[in-house]
Amino acid sequence: MGTWDGLLTGLSFALQPGVLIYCVLGVLLGTFVGVLPGIGAMAAISLLLPITYYISAEAALIMLAGVYYGAQYGGAVASILMRLPGTPQSAVTALDGYPMARAGRAGPALFAAMASSFAGSIIGIVVLVMLAGWLSRVAVSFGAADYAAMMVLGLVAASTIGSAKPAKGFAMIVLGMLLGCIGTDVNSGAMRFTFGQTELLDGVNLVALAMGLFGVAEVIGNVRDPERQAVAGRIGFRQMTPTRDDLRRMVSPVLRGSGLGSFFGALPGTGSTLSSFLSYALERRVARRPDRFGQGAIEGVAGPEAANNSAAITAFVPTLTLGIPGDPIMALMLGALVIHGVQPGPMMLDARPEMFWGLVASFGIGNLLLLILNLPLIGIWVSLLRIPFRWLYPAILIFICMGVYSVRGLTFDIVAVAVIGLAGYLLALARFSPALLLLGFVLGPLIETNMRRALLISRGDPMVFLERPISAGFVVAIAGLLILSAVQVIRRRRDRHQG
Repeated sequence: MGTWDGLLTGLSFALQPGVLIYCVLGVLLGTFVGVLPGIGAMAAISLLLPITYYISAEAALIMLAGVYYGAQYGGAVASILMRLPGTPQSAVTALDGYPMARAGRAGPALFAAMASSFAGSIIGIVVLVMLAGWLSRVAVSFGAADYAAMMVLGLVAASTIGSAKPAKGFAMIVLGMLLGCIGTDVNSGAMRFTFGQTELLDGVNLVALAMGLFGVAEVIGNVRDPERQAVAGRIGFRQMTPTRDDLRRMVSPVLRGSGLGSFFGALPGTGSTLSSFLSYALERRVARRPDRFGQGAIEGVAGPEAANNSAAITAFVPTLTLGIPGDPIMALMLGALVIHGVQPGPMMLDARPEMFWGLVASFGIGNLLLLILNLPLIGIWVSLLRIPFRWLYPAILIFICMGVYSVRGLTFDIVAVAVIGLAGYLLALARFSPALLLLGFVLGPLIETNMRRALLISRGDPMVFLERPISAGFVVAIAGLLILSAVQVIRRRRDRHQG
């Protein structure tokens, strides 16, 4: 079946009333759980998984996929308005989206997030349709050494590019990687840094870490200034729409972010988290004024949002064409297919074309529905900022506790989020970046796993990272970034002394 014939077949299938209802239900539920901080798509999909027993495999996959990319839209709302990211990629959006909200530009920030998410999704769909076969072959060619080197490159790029003090960035990356080591060693079963706490056997709760670093820390910071508000007075359509300068600044970041997300989303084990951080780091690198980032640069919202949504679409490439889930959410999708007796793999496109092309068509329909539904709601979301903070922060703390507790059902996580929030506030006072800590926490265990696997295959020979062309290219890029960062630091110090 050709591409155009497949798309027409998928469109006719996805527009069937029964299937369309499940698509709408999925995106609505995804947006709702995305707005609620700490809940996330994974919890919602896990709860919906038993329901898929009673519907067709195609409708189940379309509904669960709608929850997944719908949560990507909704997650930006809480991050921009209240700095409450429930996922790592939402934390990136908060870096510039929240300062925009505090400056009275919450409407343009939300518009940029929604429009960039839609554009990134559409570009991801085009890539999925046109390059699915090629991307699957590229994904197969990546080995453990390649993955490890690529993720190290991501960490180095995020901590050095556009940073005035890369040493602080490295410190946060290392601290995050150390926190990622807490828990049970996958290979040996040994307990590491648990200090006898059984609640830490599975490691530090990611949601607790993200909510503490961003949500609780922000509440503590605002207690000192309870009357501060981001928006005052009536909010009209003109205040919600971005300016021409905003739109001009958004175009290139959206295209670059979509390209990054489309590529990294198709690689198992990377997905939208790495794509978002790399997009943010890239935008800081190419910006004429990188000092604007972290202060309310609209490029810092547009690029990462486009990246994580395009990655959410192309993440289905290895899952459907190779049967290899790229992250836990994709593993749940794979489980839903197995429940219905569908075996993902290279032959799926020929064996179940209506499922593959119906899913692709539903991506376009679902994202269009999300755009239509979310843009009119911008005014309602922005009006939340008119509530005085002394009334708002108790509700924020309740949402944080509910979201953290819902993940594992442990009161230990509520205590942990309070401690992490205090630490996050102190780090913010010292001008350390909590986002880099979160990135190190997420990618640290993946780097360790792939590095140990590569060394095991090579019988302990570290030259394996230079013998493979892909990993060697990443190693060269890492060395180049480190040298460039050192040169920039030396040059700034010399200019300071001369001045």
